[in-house]
Amino acid sequence: MIGYQFLRLLSWLIYAMPLRVLYLWSDILFIIIFYLVRYRRDVVDNNLANSFPEKTVNERKEIARKYFHHLCDCFLETLYFDRISNEKVKLRVKFLNAEIANNYMDQGRQVFVLMGHYNNWECFNNWGLHTNHKSYAIYKKLRNATFEKFYYHLRSRFGSFPLERALTFRQLMDDSKAGIPGLSLFLTDQSPRRFDIQYWTRFLNQETAAIIGHEKIAVKLNAVVLFGKTKKIKRGFYEIEYVLITDDPRNCAKFEITEKATRMLEKLIVENPEFWLWSHRKWKYKQ
Repeated sequence: MIGYQFLRLLSWLIYAMPLRVLYLWSDILFIIIFYLVRYRRDVVDNNLANSFPEKTVNERKEIARKYFHHLCDCFLETLYFDRISNEKVKLRVKFLNAEIANNYMDQGRQVFVLMGHYNNWECFNNWGLHTNHKSYAIYKKLRNATFEKFYYHLRSRFGSFPLERALTFRQLMDDSKAGIPGLSLFLTDQSPRRFDIQYWTRFLNQETAAIIGHEKIAVKLNAVVLFGKTKKIKRGFYEIEYVLITDDPRNCAKFEITEKATRMLEKLIVENPEFWLWSHRKWKYKQ
């Protein structure tokens, strides 16, 4: 596949660059994307206006500018992480309290980590380097075969298993029956398909269709549910802290897990909005 080989070659060239050169290219790419191409500027501006009506136009423009700069960093960092060594990735992406998840898995429990498209989410697929247990990166299959193959390779580099969303329940159920504990990483701020919508919540000042599959599976498997609180320390350096949502999901009220994760993600976004994926068409459905 020519496209895939080109991406792998590009990732090698990116990794061979000194970091100061990589981020210089990111600065140049930002100028092209933000000022010349104006990539999805209308989507970003509309999302920001609806999410932060209390902010001035200039304040929202500044968030958009910072967001696109961060997005360019993420794009090049993703290529860089395709080639990075195990030792270097541990220095650049740190798990502050990995023992929380590992202790539960040592007890034979399934662990779910709920996150959003916040900071550089692809960088946190190195969890496999911090555990002796099985780990899955739950994802939605991409339509583009080149990018699908590239991201599958990227997400499996450090010992995790990319698991397509449609196959998640059966795989985790089989693991549970076999007594195999593991950690599954879910990105929960994606939009469900129209005919799958079962729950609406208030998110960033807007009525929002929420994905609840992770909650349903957690209840069935009595899985421990954590929230992945991520932080960008500086360009190319990230941290993640696990925050317990519940270790007793069967005694949670319906949609309680989804609501708690939503509120935690919302808090992160409000504090540093430039790090969330504003170019995503999150609100394409109306209640």
